[in-house]
Amino acid sequence: MKEITKSAALIAAASGIVFGVLTPLSASAADASSALNWGACDGAGLDPRQECATLKVPMDYARPDGSTIDLALSRIPAEKPSARRGALLLIPGGPGGSSLDDPSGKGQKLPQAVRNTYDLIGYAPRGNAPSTTTSCGLEHRDLALTASRPWPAPDGSIDGNLATARRMASACARNGGELMRHISTVDNARDVDSIRAALGERKLSAWGVSYGTYVGAVYAQLFPGRTDRIVLDSNDNPDPVNPERAWVKITEVGVEDNFPEFAKWASTPGNPYRLADTAAEVRPLFLRLAARLDREPIPWPGANPEELNGNVLRQSMLNSLYDPDDYPALAQLILAAQHGTPLPAPQTLPDSVAQAMTAVGAATICNDAAWPRSTAVYEKGVAKSRAKYPLTAGMPRNALMCAAWPWQPKQPPVRITDRGPSNILLVQNERDVATPLSGALKMREALGRRTVMVTNDSTGHDAYLDNGTACGDATASRFLATGERPRRDVYCR
Repeated sequence: MKEITKSAALIAAASGIVFGVLTPLSASAADASSALNWGACDGAGLDPRQECATLKVPMDYARPDGSTIDLALSRIPAEKPSARRGALLLIPGGPGGSSLDDPSGKGQKLPQAVRNTYDLIGYAPRGNAPSTTTSCGLEHRDLALTASRPWPAPDGSIDGNLATARRMASACARNGGELMRHISTVDNARDVDSIRAALGERKLSAWGVSYGTYVGAVYAQLFPGRTDRIVLDSNDNPDPVNPERAWVKITEVGVEDNFPEFAKWASTPGNPYRLADTAAEVRPLFLRLAARLDREPIPWPGANPEELNGNVLRQSMLNSLYDPDDYPALAQLILAAQHGTPLPAPQTLPDSVAQAMTAVGAATICNDAAWPRSTAVYEKGVAKSRAKYPLTAGMPRNALMCAAWPWQPKQPPVRITDRGPSNILLVQNERDVATPLSGALKMREALGRRTVMVTNDSTGHDAYLDNGTACGDATASRFLATGERPRRDVYCR
């Protein structure tokens, strides 16, 4: 899972669910589309064709006549009006991510036939600027990835992690406002349907990535008759009890799936960042260095925390395994730490950005499902994980701030099933650290006859038009442009 990474009473009936049954549309498509006034977008480097609008949605869909919040939307209209089919919503990852700039960005990587066919729609999910925002007002130290991803102490103790979880959860309760209680995957899925109605579309197509695959799957479960062509790319495990805990836990498997690829790259002759003569030597080299940094951290000015310790190295490893293009950054860091040369400049987010991403991520993960409160559950899980998966040192089974979250979920997680039209295509890389294949197969199993799956013999997160294969990209593009989908699951080399 990527780092913890998104409508008014007029269309509330189009988005609401009453005892699991969809209520009918309350207005015509033409009436709904009048809710949006498209104009110029703020920001630099955007495609001049991109337009922006603001949509009001209920803060709490159980109270559609209550307080509202703003959702920021963007679009680039279909490039061939005579071929236009509808709207393609770009559902971002995270939780905590935004797709507001994506019509100008990754949307332009879509082939011409797809851009001819759809208006490309981006949005900033609730809690993310410039939509109505929320923040936990966290201390600077708690914005470090090693705080939100709780790495145990070198001896395996989680006492410090539990203290951090309580401190961060208390800050969210104190500073987050009412919106903090109404950020969840179900809220996001209902926002998606509010966007659909406001666009004047009876059905919506979507390309969801990473956490966006779970939003897309929940949307397709709650509103099956309002889905057109759905591509879910880099798929989460839709665990019916605690999906987010399953995502974090499976990171230990994702690292094991991907580290051998880094090791092969880092031992290749001629590589200027070569770490060892053979791939087999890279893993013990990394583990020895992490253990040494546990004992003897190196100052790292500008980083958060301002030292390279064992857990910061482990987190840097996890970051780099998302994309093979980032392997050199990890190797450079390892070489500098080994040889005592200056560390590379730290890559950090501005505190304002980190505040928003952390708050939205925490709210989603903690509001979606109840996490264990027992310290013993986490202690046992961490000890077991450390023994079996030393590269991740127990972090994936540790206590996030959800262990101290002040609120209970409003409802249980949505159970993903095969009920609904067969109009979903899953695209998945075989080696993906954030959304491993083993978890994606759970999504495939849950959706059943509604989907087919393209598995790429490829490495990295974000498969379609990024780290996948030409075969996989062509299959997804053809489905979006024409509706043609393989009759059965396929494997792309």
